[in-house]
Amino acid sequence: MRTILWFIYFWLYLIVIFPIFVYTRYLGRKGEREKHDRLTRKVVGNWARRLIRLAGAQVTVEGLENLPEGPAVYVANHLGYFDIPLMLGYLGNDTKPLVAKKEIKKIPLIRGWMEELHCVFIDRENPRASVAALGEAADWVSQGYSMVIFPEGTRSKTSELGEFKGGAFKIAQKNKVAVVPCCISGTENLMERNGYWIRPAKIALKVLPAIETEGYAREDWRALPALAEQKVREGLAEMPH
Repeated sequence: MRTILWFIYFWLYLIVIFPIFVYTRYLGRKGEREKHDRLTRKVVGNWARRLIRLAGAQVTVEGLENLPEGPAVYVANHLGYFDIPLMLGYLGNDTKPLVAKKEIKKIPLIRGWMEELHCVFIDRENPRASVAALGEAADWVSQGYSMVIFPEGTRSKTSELGEFKGGAFKIAQKNKVAVVPCCISGTENLMERNGYWIRPAKIALKVLPAIETEGYAREDWRALPALAEQKVREGLAEMPH
């Protein structure tokens, strides 16, 4: 019953707020970016937190004092579908855009809100398109937006941390901004481990200290993916399971 109610809410809420979406898009086209972004972040953040609560999740968030001022690239491990609303709803007060897989573009209404949030869709099977998407993400960061990305490239089937791919870190390198490692725990227990039926679970988000990249040389940038991966691995080891 919880799963059915969750999906009803998922779609009904998006339909109810569709007039707000139209207004938000109007603000963007009119060039009122500050007002547009403030409204988009509020709507998307509230929606994400409600989805988490309706799923029955008990959420623990640590390390928000580590959020840097200004734009940054946030990298996190990827366990399940609920990683996205967790990052949208609980990573600080301002909802941050994501680099998401292209399949999400096929979901009606979701695509529109993500575009207004300045999310970027990536086709990992198309190298040229992937490079273009990462370039778009870097452009948004250059305009003052942070970006969230899951550098493993896909959800972990075993809950074990996979290798961090280098593409996420190109976004930071182009803009010389900090990389903020984040640890996610328990989200796979909300759905993936239950045959895709939603069950209550304890989930957690831990924000680690930022990796400052000022003064980085070429070899530092090459080593950054492995460094961020190690930071996340160590952070996960300290979290309750």
